[in-house]
Parts: sequence; structure tokens; C-alpha cells
Amino acid sequence: MNDLIVRPASDDGDGDAIAALIAEAFAEYEGCVFDRAAEFPELDAIASHFAARDGAIWVAEAAGTVLGSLAIAPSRDEGLADGAMEITKVYVARSARRRGVARALYAWARALAEERAAPLIHLWTDTRFADAHRFYESCGFVRLPGARALGDLSATWEYPYSLALTSRSPASPEG
Repeated sequence: MNDLIVRPASDDGDGDAIAALIAEAFAEYEGCVFDRAAEFPELDAIASHFAARDGAIWVAEAAGTVLGSLAIAPSRDEGLADGAMEITKVYVARSARRRGVARALYAWARALAEERAAPLIHLWTDTRFADAHRFYESCGFVRLPGARALGDLSATWEYPYSLALTSRSPASPEG
């Protein structure tokens, strides 16, 4: 997409835009329930939420419309290498998929992870989101054994994915 702009998310309005992306994605799958108040309160101050976790969240927009989001923060998962980072909030509007939106967002997250010399990036993804699995694998992530149950309204099970970062030189999402 030639007119795509990736920028840091803000607390003013981007939470609502990301909520719309999540609701749209969940609506594609039977049994996925989007309840913002119950399960996504961080959307009310999304940039502050990730800043408080020493992370970042970006949105991609074109013509003033938010088309995608992606966040990264230090991992809270035990058993991972010190400095590991976790990707979350990866959502792209259905109309913008397969047009480079997720890849543009991911470039910023990977650059931040490499700048911080993270040994790896990991993520958890809903077992139902097959398109997301293909995207992560195309970025070099490897699906690990097992799955976890979230115990949420959608009865979500998630697969773990991981990407070892071998390069210690800072990357630039712009090239």
C-alpha cells in the first residue's frame, strides 16, 4: 500500500480504532466473543498501557483510517530467555490483508526488539486464526509444541510461536 503510514498509537482514539479491528476479526470466527469492557480494558488507554510495560504499539493507517495494529513488550512468560519480547494486538482490517500492512507493522516491532538486543520474540495466537499462523511463519516464526487455554469468553486456545533473533545489529523498519 503506497499511502500507508505506520505511527505510534495514541490514547486519543486509537483504542476505539483497535477495538473495531478486533471486533471485525472476532466476527469472522464462530464462538469468538468481543467484550471490550470485560477482556480488553487496556484499549481505553492503549499507548499508556504499553508504555507502562516498557513496550510500544503502532497503528497503520491510510487516508485517515486505521487498518492495523501491532504491539511488542518485554515478555511476562516464565521460562524464556532474559530480554525476550512478546508481540500482541496484531490485527488487520479484512479489506487490507495481504497488502503489506502486518509486515510493515512487524518491521517496527522487530527493529525495537533488535535495538534492545532481545534474544527472541514470541507470541501466542488463537488456534482458529490460520491466516495469522501463515503470516507469522512467513516472518520466520516457528510454532512450538502445545497450546494453552485462556479461559476467556471465547473459550480460546492459543498456539505458541517463537523467533530467535541472531542479529544483534539494530534494524530499521524503513529499510
